[in-house]
Amino acid sequence: MADLATTAEVPGLLDRKMKKSSGWIGGLIAAIALLGGLGYVGFHIADDLGSQPLGSAWPYLLLGTALLIALGFEFVNGFHDTANAVATVIYTHSLEPNIAVVWSGLCNLVGVLTSAGTVAFTIITLLPVELILKVSSGAGFAMVFALLIAAILWNLGTWWLGLPASSTHTMTGSIIGVGLANQMMSSGAGGTSGVDWEQAFKVFRVLLISPLVGFGYAAVLFMILKPSTRRWGLLLSAPATALACIFLFQTSWLWTIGWSLGVAVLLWLAFMAIPTPEALFEAPKGDQPPPFPIRALLILTCTGVSYFHGSNDGQKGMGLIMLILIGTVPTAYALNHAVTAHDMQDFLAASQRAVSIVDAHVDRNAILGPDAREELTTYLRTKKVQPATMTALRELMRDLEGDVSVYSSYKNVPASQQSNVRNDMYVTSETLRLLAKNHQGSFNADETAALNNYKGKIDKATKFIPSWVKVAVALALGLGTMVGWKRIVVTVGEKIGKSHLTYGQGAAAELVAMGTIFAADNFGLPVSTTHVLSSGIAGTMAANQSGLQLSTVRNIAAAWIFTLPAAAILSGLLFWIFRSIAS
Repeated sequence: MADLATTAEVPGLLDRKMKKSSGWIGGLIAAIALLGGLGYVGFHIADDLGSQPLGSAWPYLLLGTALLIALGFEFVNGFHDTANAVATVIYTHSLEPNIAVVWSGLCNLVGVLTSAGTVAFTIITLLPVELILKVSSGAGFAMVFALLIAAILWNLGTWWLGLPASSTHTMTGSIIGVGLANQMMSSGAGGTSGVDWEQAFKVFRVLLISPLVGFGYAAVLFMILKPSTRRWGLLLSAPATALACIFLFQTSWLWTIGWSLGVAVLLWLAFMAIPTPEALFEAPKGDQPPPFPIRALLILTCTGVSYFHGSNDGQKGMGLIMLILIGTVPTAYALNHAVTAHDMQDFLAASQRAVSIVDAHVDRNAILGPDAREELTTYLRTKKVQPATMTALRELMRDLEGDVSVYSSYKNVPASQQSNVRNDMYVTSETLRLLAKNHQGSFNADETAALNNYKGKIDKATKFIPSWVKVAVALALGLGTMVGWKRIVVTVGEKIGKSHLTYGQGAAAELVAMGTIFAADNFGLPVSTTHVLSSGIAGTMAANQSGLQLSTVRNIAAAWIFTLPAAAILSGLLFWIFRSIAS
């Protein structure tokens, strides 16, 4: 295996390759996607706003600025994070750099378009509930602008230094900073209830273990693959995959076994097709691409990482864009106007059953204050059930049932009431979620199932993402992938290990990244592509005894440690400045 210090022609060759443009075909594909997407987005925005006149130019200006910043975050996310996906195919000469970035950008685009939106709303639940309910206020816009600008600034800084820092980590830190700053600035509130720490720790668990997953699992997978000149040895990867999934994500056995066997069969087929299996563990020779089966495996893993990165990371921007839309144009986006009359009837039937269940658990001696929503908001902030909590829940559910039966369609809800109905629905849904999660309320299995069904009907009205939002985020993420990828690619490909990346190392690291993001996406959890992949490269280098460039590893570890507090401090300061200006 050639050392990078003695193969100066390899970095020189790669440098020349990376200076190539994407060519007229890649440019044409990008131009068609951009023009088509912009046309689609523009048409739908015009259609949505045309029937909802905003009265003055100010809301349009505010909406445009907020959307530009939100899409700017996804653009930076694209060239910051997705560079990890193309590094292995570039440094193994499986794809030309100009082709790899265009392909990765398109795969990111498809991943965003096909995403379910679960991660988007997981991110939103980290935000202070009072700011979510008042997103159209000055404090609400200060929150959105502060956390987005802080995330963009930190991402740009780490990108400029060529450090593979995590955009997910950055966004989480920014949200925590806003929550803490909001709590400290709110009069009469104590502690740190401005941050939903239970949700935050759920995200922390994934973010903190992702480098360990990447390093350890990629190292183990590589050590399983390397001595497996006996072709059946690859099947050993299935039990390892299963155990890792169960430990990390508490996955069901059926799902885990199916996914693990799929990975094992994929590896086994690829390994069977290689004429000389030892070639999988060699470094590239000159600019020659690897044997076809190895090349196909590496391109497939690059495709998978790019697709799942889009499906997971793209959702962070979607959730924030929905908050922006709700804050600026509540009449068009506070409620899902695509819900059908049949869905409304289902909601009423589910509501009647849910109200009767909650009514059976109401404390008859409880005294309800003047505002049921405020009572439930306090519960969401404190996580403590008070005597009036169930009474407030029942009253809010009855109010929602009355609103739906009167208006018969969310489109018919008066403009002045759209935000109020949405906020009532949001608070009711979150209350039911926390009651079930914390095992509060003493509901039996049948009652819990009925309440979950009712919650699903509510979420259909509030937790939705218009198709044009997905297209806009997909374009921003895909274009970002094609623009600023080189700095991070060089770090991942050249500066982590002391030896040139081999085909097997690239495949092992990307398989781990692809599988981890896929698993996290299925459970609605944000995960760091950067952490998993860069630490996976390091793990394969350690397993191969190739040596690590400790200065780079130290810098990546420092970025991992300081990203969250730095982003939190930056977003907290920005929130204080913006909120002071808005007040």
